[in-house]
Amino acid sequence: MVEWIRSYQTLLAWLAAASTVIFIVSLALVPFFVIRIPSDYFVPGKDCGHPRSDRHFVLRSIVRIGRNLLGFVLLVAGLLMLVLPGQGLLTILVAAMLLNFPGKRRFERWIVSRRPVLRAINWIRRRAGRPPLLSGVGE
Repeated sequence: MVEWIRSYQTLLAWLAAASTVIFIVSLALVPFFVIRIPSDYFVPGKDCGHPRSDRHFVLRSIVRIGRNLLGFVLLVAGLLMLVLPGQGLLTILVAAMLLNFPGKRRFERWIVSRRPVLRAINWIRRRAGRPPLLSGVGE
């Protein structure tokens, strides 16, 4: 075992550094996005139309690509945080909210329906002076 650790010492050091960076970035980004979720975002039947649909097509496309890229990065980070230190499920929820994919609303509601996730989200929102999420699930 010691021999294996010595042979992969550089790789393990990079993984440790990446884990630390991901953990610190998640501590900043996840609350930033969580407090910006409208309190009625997860209410069943709520229309989630895009309020900025009046933007120019090119600008809308650039924003959509940027959101999907950021969402993908956060999704990978969230998946890594399921086994590394960090806020895995909350990061995956934020990633899902940024990404565009079929079944998105159902997946988001499934994550928020997990009692520990909803409690953590509402704790962050309470500390920021925001109202709790009205989810219709887990309440």
